[in-house]
Amino acid sequence: MKIITWNVNGIRAALGKTALDWIFAQQPDALCLQEVKAREDQLNADQRTMLTLPFVWNSAQRPGYSGVATFFKQQPEKIVLGMGAPKFDVEGRVIQTVWDGLRLFNIYFPNGRRGQERVEYKLEFYAHLLELCVSLHKQGEDIIITGDFNTCHMPIDLKNAKANEKTSGFLPEEREWVRKFLDNGLVDVYRHLYPDRVQYTWWTYRLNARERGIGWRLDYFLVSESLLSRVKDVIIYENVMGSDHCPVELVLE
Repeated sequence: MKIITWNVNGIRAALGKTALDWIFAQQPDALCLQEVKAREDQLNADQRTMLTLPFVWNSAQRPGYSGVATFFKQQPEKIVLGMGAPKFDVEGRVIQTVWDGLRLFNIYFPNGRRGQERVEYKLEFYAHLLELCVSLHKQGEDIIITGDFNTCHMPIDLKNAKANEKTSGFLPEEREWVRKFLDNGLVDVYRHLYPDRVQYTWWTYRLNARERGIGWRLDYFLVSESLLSRVKDVIIYENVMGSDHCPVELVLE
């Protein structure tokens, strides 16, 4: 089973650059896109023909903002848009899909760089999601959370850790929330498999950051501990272009 995540930073722009051709050619069982920045009905006929898998879409109420889409080979048994929290769900950040007791969360986590109010919103988002995951684990469900977390957990996950200690995305309180997920039955499987490997998934468009290797690992797969035996690999496709993020793939038995 292959699951790919990618923050495309605007799906219409990505389609215009044929950036999604490569990803559909990989034939993933599930494809999770974040920051699509469009409603489904804003795609024209040509753009829709480029989407070669069935999908479900969750748009923000605010036009041209946020939004996620999940594509799949097999129709999910259950689809949930959002987390049952209107405060967060208006921003179109979450799609849940369920197959055989496996619940996949496709999430575009809030960005806190627009000020302290958004940092607090982001932390509340983490708290609500964790509460939901703890409840699902108690019900016996296996969970995969993927998407753009907008937080680096450890200094190894970004190029200039010291210089960014007071920057949203690497604030101590944001990093602590990632730790809370790991303390509650979830595993960052990339770091589990590759404890010392340095790779990034996001680079600012400024100052040739990508070419200079100045990046952040913001795009994660967290999986329930009960799924670890099924994990075969996590692959970061640093050389796939088309966004300021790159795709990441989880391979399961």
